[in-house]
Amino acid sequence: MVQRMTEMKKRVVLSVAAALLMGSTIVGAADAEESIEYRQNVFSVMKWHFGPMGGMVKGKIDFDAEDFSRRAALIAALAKMPKEGFAEGTDMGETRAKSEIWENKEKFDGGMDAMVEKADALAEVAKSGDLDQIKPAFGALAKTCKGCHDNFREESK
Repeated sequence: MVQRMTEMKKRVVLSVAAALLMGSTIVGAADAEESIEYRQNVFSVMKWHFGPMGGMVKGKIDFDAEDFSRRAALIAALAKMPKEGFAEGTDMGETRAKSEIWENKEKFDGGMDAMVEKADALAEVAKSGDLDQIKPAFGALAKTCKGCHDNFREESK
């Protein structure tokens, strides 16, 4: 009888442990999906502002110094946000993030930090309204973005 009770206790403990582990896996998956969605949304908003800025720099649309400066300030604020969305385990699901992000986290984090630095510099230069000064700062930020995209993002499907 005592042995049977011990076996039942083991089963209950194992069942509870399994349920807790399953629950944490489900929560972890939800957290991963939320992290992926978060960073994708931040990058989407950045792209929304970066596109017209590129058009102005390339002369495809009229340069509006005030609008450019406003967008540059927003990019600078947004650039500080996506890094936290790249937590361990967020390379699964609907994402173009390569596993190299987590395999070479130091290099990736350096690229993210460089993006912040270049975005801040662009926002500062944009206040001048001088397109000749803005162009190289915009190019430096675009190059930084491309560097991460080339190394850490899958091509579009």
